[in-house]
Amino acid sequence: MIKITMFSSADKVAGQGVGSAYLELINLLKTHFTGEFDVEINHYRKSDISHYHTIDLPFYFSTFSRKRGRKVGYVHFLPETLEGSLKIPQPFRGIFYRYVIAFYKRMDHLVVVNPSFIDKLVAYGIPRNKITYIPNFVDANRFHPVDEGERQKLRDKFNLPQDKFVVLGSGQVQERKGVPDFIRLARQNPDVQFVWAGGFSFGRLTDGYSELKRVVDNPPANLLFTGIVSRDEIAQLNNAADLFLLPSFNELFPMSVLEAFSCGTPVMLRDLDLYHSIIAGDYEPAKDVEEMQEKLTLLRNDPARLAHWQKQARVASKRYSEDHLAKVWFDFYHEQVQEGVDNE
Repeated sequence: MIKITMFSSADKVAGQGVGSAYLELINLLKTHFTGEFDVEINHYRKSDISHYHTIDLPFYFSTFSRKRGRKVGYVHFLPETLEGSLKIPQPFRGIFYRYVIAFYKRMDHLVVVNPSFIDKLVAYGIPRNKITYIPNFVDANRFHPVDEGERQKLRDKFNLPQDKFVVLGSGQVQERKGVPDFIRLARQNPDVQFVWAGGFSFGRLTDGYSELKRVVDNPPANLLFTGIVSRDEIAQLNNAADLFLLPSFNELFPMSVLEAFSCGTPVMLRDLDLYHSIIAGDYEPAKDVEEMQEKLTLLRNDPARLAHWQKQARVASKRYSEDHLAKVWFDFYHEQVQEGVDNE
């Protein structure tokens, strides 16, 4: 049995995708491979593999122990993807960004959730053969479509009108997620119900906190900010919505999009280059807020167009299913153990 120790504090801050991805992987390993992998969390024991999900300073110091075995790092962000998320003054920002890369360089192998970040890591001086792409996934037992009757009940639960088009966004309330554009669309479409599921996970450290907090505290009548909600409630909100919209300016592989796909909810995204290699053709693309407005009007008035993206959501959800990714992770961990043996 392979001993794997997970090092993570991702679930200590609610409402962030890193925590969701981490919990999904833990659940996958415990569900599929109880006889293959001995998984412990944050225990400084002798392990075959130490899998680092977050870059806490104590975890960095732990990498110098020979007990760690093969060190695997999960790359959920790069310095450039933190821009617009956290407000860190200089010189601390520069020091922190250098620390992020130093942490990644301490790893024997890195896992990225988007292949477009491989070249960026190579540019930071990390060998290409030490990087593997494994996408995120979600649990279909939690995230799945519901029938019309259940959908109506969910709208009642969240006090959403039965007769209005409902647009859902989710994630931390911050500049990088494009929340100001989401607010603008709500103001431009008073006959549409907008819902943003998420909150200020990092409080006043959030970039744009003061301006966004004012709107969250006093939103337009057709815009609901739910605050941080559970993953079960995210699934319910996806099923209550007609469209999932993420106007984010920078992402790796957002869990929120996979959650929408798995619920069969049509998706519209700001058309970022990094999506092209992973979910091209699965979402309604829009280059800016003006095009989001145009596409929103089209989707509201053309049921066939909306149905097309609903179908594509379900197709995409199969590619990123738990069952498919279980085999990928099984093979990856076995390869890492073998590579550790070969390098001894």
